[in-house]
Amino acid sequence: MRPKDKIAYFYDGDVGSVYFGPNHPMKPHRLCMTHHLVLAYDLHKKMEIYRPHKAYPVELAQFHSADYVEFLHRITPDTQHLFSNELARYNLGEDCPVFENLFEFCQIYAGGTIDAARRLNNQLCDIAINWAGGLHHAKKCEASGFCYINDLVLGILELLKYHARVLYIDIDVHHGDGVEEAFYFTDRVMTVSFHKYGDMFFPGTGEREGKFYAINVPLKDGIDDTSFTRLFKTIISKVVEMYQPGAIVLQCGADSLAGDRLGCFNLSIDGHAECVRIVKKFNLPLLVTGGGGYTKENVARCWTVETGVLLDTELPNEIPENEYIKYFAPECLLNIPNGHIENLNSKSYISTIKMQVLENLRCIQHAPGVQMQEVPPDFFIPDFDEDEQNPDERMDQHTQDKQIQR
Repeated sequence: MRPKDKIAYFYDGDVGSVYFGPNHPMKPHRLCMTHHLVLAYDLHKKMEIYRPHKAYPVELAQFHSADYVEFLHRITPDTQHLFSNELARYNLGEDCPVFENLFEFCQIYAGGTIDAARRLNNQLCDIAINWAGGLHHAKKCEASGFCYINDLVLGILELLKYHARVLYIDIDVHHGDGVEEAFYFTDRVMTVSFHKYGDMFFPGTGEREGKFYAINVPLKDGIDDTSFTRLFKTIISKVVEMYQPGAIVLQCGADSLAGDRLGCFNLSIDGHAECVRIVKKFNLPLLVTGGGGYTKENVARCWTVETGVLLDTELPNEIPENEYIKYFAPECLLNIPNGHIENLNSKSYISTIKMQVLENLRCIQHAPGVQMQEVPPDFFIPDFDEDEQNPDERMDQHTQDKQIQR
């Protein structure tokens, strides 16, 4: 047993105040609810809490194309009517709307994941949590599925500076297609995604195994805790044994929970959290992010319980008084009822998937080696001269925090 894990937790309240629009299922407000629940259970006292830096455009361009980053930086709700060609090219529109402070939102959630990876690299923590991250659909040159910047890819690129192999695990109900695509041709990242496939379910990928180190576990509607966690444990244990990663990134999309607005699984919070428990037991540097999740009070419950799991802390079922308590009414309990969607995953279907995945694992080269180059520097921050700044302009909270001695 190693000594108690040191946990770094990243949060910036500004990330929860953006608004995708009235009928949009993505509600960043769920991040404020999660954070207040974490505080209400006193979990913050057991972790180091950081406000992430806002990722610089040049950091985002380590994966995304510079012209796409530049466009996100420039576009606003007031000017979007002038750029219909670009909106189409970069796939901005109904699923990925342009809203107030869009770029800053991306900078904060991506900055959190990059910071988390850097702290792990420098052995300043054992586990790093960024619930605002996990936006796994964004592609190199376009937005997709409510995701604009793929923070996971940026975090993994950071981890690859120090680790020969990184394992990415995704338990969102949607296929982690953006991350799979980004690392499809390298053996230094293995991606494993457990997701719903079929019936034209977004994004429509993830049925077959990747050519190299991409493992997909396509599931049908209604999968329950027992089948999911059993399958998860078998596959992930084998993957870790074969691939021997130096670090793990775990995307905990909560839309795989029962009762999600866009999901179709029957997982309870306990079942979902069991996956986190399984991964934690490998005792490898671990970066944990959020992801999807569209019934916001359940998202907050789930990620709070999982923060507790990472801290080895059992939480009482009764939700303590907090700013968002009315969202959890009338019961105000952490546990949610199980789902009632028919489980279409027969025993034979599950065992076929398991056999296929284990067979594919046998075909890969055992823990590929890598010739390590000189490690690129962590941070490359454009200088700005404090003297040149206008003293009359109000300094934002972020800049003020930077100047405060811890």
